[in-house]
Amino acid sequence: MQNRFSRVRSTYLPYGRQWIDEEDIAAVADVLHGDYLTTGPYISEFEQAVAQYVGAKYAVAFSNGTAALHGACFAAGIGEGDEVITTPMTFAASANCVLYQGGTPIFVDIDARTYNIDPEKIEGKITNKTKAIIPVDLTGQPAELDCISEIAKQYNLVVIEDAAHALGATYKGKKVGSISDMTMFSFHPVKHITSGEGGIITVNNEEYYEKLLQFRSHGITREQNKLKEYHGPWYYEMQFLGYNYRMTDIQAALGISQLKKIDKFIELRRKYAAMYNKAFQAMDGVIIPFQHEDGESSWHLYIIRLNLEKLTVSRREIFEVLQQQNIGVNVHYIPVYLQPYYQQLGYQKRICPKGEQLYEEMITLPLFPAMSEEDVNDVIKAVKRTIDYYKR
Repeated sequence: MQNRFSRVRSTYLPYGRQWIDEEDIAAVADVLHGDYLTTGPYISEFEQAVAQYVGAKYAVAFSNGTAALHGACFAAGIGEGDEVITTPMTFAASANCVLYQGGTPIFVDIDARTYNIDPEKIEGKITNKTKAIIPVDLTGQPAELDCISEIAKQYNLVVIEDAAHALGATYKGKKVGSISDMTMFSFHPVKHITSGEGGIITVNNEEYYEKLLQFRSHGITREQNKLKEYHGPWYYEMQFLGYNYRMTDIQAALGISQLKKIDKFIELRRKYAAMYNKAFQAMDGVIIPFQHEDGESSWHLYIIRLNLEKLTVSRREIFEVLQQQNIGVNVHYIPVYLQPYYQQLGYQKRICPKGEQLYEEMITLPLFPAMSEEDVNDVIKAVKRTIDYYKR
């Protein structure tokens, strides 16, 4: 067994990693030599660049994607007693942002093909307390946004799209970020572009835009037309309880530089995903990602699903053997409501059986633009020999 699974490569290949070049470093150095480190001109420049890229009217940058989701929930008016529908197959932030506002996340099971929220199950979860829907574009594949939008309009709900995985993805020919009421993108180092940490909300509604701007800065405004009083040019007012969720100019400068390379980054992600598809599509014991005809993924993650009936071991054994071969596989995600904190809140197991089954069978393979074709082939070799060994 030890010899069978000797390391495929001498160095560890993570599932994701940033690609920083000299232009990025120079952009950050320019800020460090300038007058502003925190809130300065690069933030608005970055916001405008992202809004233009996705085709939205406005964008509001935040310190991270979770803060951006919190801001969107505030702007949508989510509060004590409100319910918000979302998917369990996501990072905890997609539901935590509802809790921050005193609301209640309501989990709807996934479509077993796309792994995104099943729009056909949403309506059955809507009550007179429902305020919003937070669909998640898992792995970079857009959720079925038209169907979700129609349901939202029928019930007067706000759609806050968690597109942390989907910068550069399209749905029916339109860029993600221009479709939903509010859309969040993340700039964590494993995402399509990075600002170190960072997030953004793209939005077309001016009222949401104004609320987001004020929310990220303690609820404070200096705009004279919004002030209840005016004591002089120094005067500002805190008009509601906001947070210190501002992005820095250092982050924004890196984001601007990174965004210039987004098309190249996505092209490489799609190329490597196609290599995986070709290698695994006929492999017994492995199910490759289904792609809905209405969307074009920007491939943040590449997830294989194991057909455990055709294998002699569980997902855990497959995972550990791939790790032993220096392939940095991961799992995205543990259903949110299975987390101890959510169990303490009273969420029951098995409320989303398709999501729980997927969790038991999925493995995330390395996928990022700084990989080489040789890296991709190492992953393919390791997966093939592992699956072959454990086939029934």
